[in-house]
Amino acid sequence: MLNPDQWTTIRSLVAWLDRENGRSDAEITLRLLKITEEAGEAAAAWIGVQGQNPRKGVTHIHPDVQDELCDVILTAAVALASIVGNPQDVLDAKLRKVADRAAALEVGA
Repeated sequence: MLNPDQWTTIRSLVAWLDRENGRSDAEITLRLLKITEEAGEAAAAWIGVQGQNPRKGVTHIHPDVQDELCDVILTAAVALASIVGNPQDVLDAKLRKVADRAAALEVGA
């Protein structure tokens, strides 16, 4: 999913956060909570694209949503790399599992 250069960047971000904030359980908790914050920002951007809030109207465009979704992906990757030594292998295995499950459902349809 993420290529080796991207994982190198993720590991650099983890190292930077570790230097600045340490890697205590409290810090890991905050890294996990950051995923929720970023997901909320993505949802808010999509609501803004739809103009769902009548008081505000259309406040965002698709590139805003794309940017927020990338923040979700990056934040989750940083959190994953903060708790496991081989995040690339873990993510690849999960992706294979989900893809295999989807393929099995298509065959059964």
